[in-house]
Amino acid sequence: MKFSEFKKNIDNIDKGQTGFDETSEKIKTLEVILDIVKTINSTLILEDVLQLVLNSAIRLTDSDRGFIVLRNSAEVLEYKLGLDSEGNKLPESLFNISTTVVKDVFNVGQSKFVEGAQSDTEYDSSKSILRLELQTILCSPLITENKKIGVIYVDSKHLHKVKAREITGTFEILAGQAATAIRNAQLYNGQINAYNALNEANIQLIQAERKALKSSIDSEIGQSLQGLVHLALLETESLLRIIEKTLKESAGKNDPNTIVFDRLKLKSIVAIDSIRNIQKFAQVLLETSLLNLNKDSGDLNLTIQSVIKYLAATKKYYKVVFKTELNAIPLCNYDSEQIQHLLVHLFNNAVEARKDVSIVIRSFYKDNFVHIEVEDNGPGFPTEIENPFYDVIAAGKTSYGLYLCKSIIDRHNGHINILQRRPSAIIQFSLPVI
Repeated sequence: MKFSEFKKNIDNIDKGQTGFDETSEKIKTLEVILDIVKTINSTLILEDVLQLVLNSAIRLTDSDRGFIVLRNSAEVLEYKLGLDSEGNKLPESLFNISTTVVKDVFNVGQSKFVEGAQSDTEYDSSKSILRLELQTILCSPLITENKKIGVIYVDSKHLHKVKAREITGTFEILAGQAATAIRNAQLYNGQINAYNALNEANIQLIQAERKALKSSIDSEIGQSLQGLVHLALLETESLLRIIEKTLKESAGKNDPNTIVFDRLKLKSIVAIDSIRNIQKFAQVLLETSLLNLNKDSGDLNLTIQSVIKYLAATKKYYKVVFKTELNAIPLCNYDSEQIQHLLVHLFNNAVEARKDVSIVIRSFYKDNFVHIEVEDNGPGFPTEIENPFYDVIAAGKTSYGLYLCKSIIDRHNGHINILQRRPSAIIQFSLPVI
């Protein structure tokens, strides 16, 4: 019986046909149910809702104990809570009785009231029911929006001297309201879990982006320093050669400028030594721009899926469409964190070129290598870029993203190539299977 139907029956009571005592009893029952409904809807915390529901069910039916089972994601009934009449929690091991009743009620979707369970042989009374000396069993499905989400069950060792229709009707009202409250709590719990998962994904992505950004900055500074230092070294060495030639030509001529040229020569030598030290510093910066490899055996498909999961939840990738064509591949040894950085770089390059880009990621195994292809429908690489791995232009800005990608793959003893430059770009990297 639904709560609305129960209330309507009370509203339509004809005092000429129904006794005053019966009317009074139904009104009291309605008040109790209203109080129960208010109580179980006072929270959205699933554990609290389950406890409130079960306590109310035990109190309403004057039972000794009760249990709640809910359908899980695998469509299997799962034990959630058991309480006695004092509100003490009962272990799952005690819920080995009358499981046949629970399964029947859930499958059929109708309540079951067993009075005199000791003499009811339908539910294997020779075992659990007899052993526990059960007399009364009441079980009702939890149904909301025409979907069965579980079962609520109570039992007692004493016999209820009431009409089955009255007790099952009242219990069904409670079960219907309980199902709605439990479902709301489940949805709320799902939202909390989704928020926490998204927040964790964002935290991990931010950490990965920070590490990648630091690596990118270190590499870009090192690369720029290498070019500037090399040019300065060439110019300074050329100046030193001119000074030495001039001094040689002035030897024995008592030229007053000889002292000046000697000083210039000394300063040039000092400058050259300083520039070479800067050159070594730039080289060290480049070498340390990549974190130390921390290889472990893993599945590249799982790494790809985790990166997509994290990026897809961010604002920058809101319009991006990811498509995967991941085939079965063997495990290989790689640093998952650095490969994640590599994938972020490749995806970022595509998004910088086109906000609503579609990115296709493929994986396959061939010639003892695991191959990963990243294809996007962006504008591709500009024709004026001769070597994208060292001079990539993304959104009009020079970037060393592909240089970092190549460095990561080189340190893994793998290969990275550009299979197609225009109109869309296809980049493939390969890692050896050991």
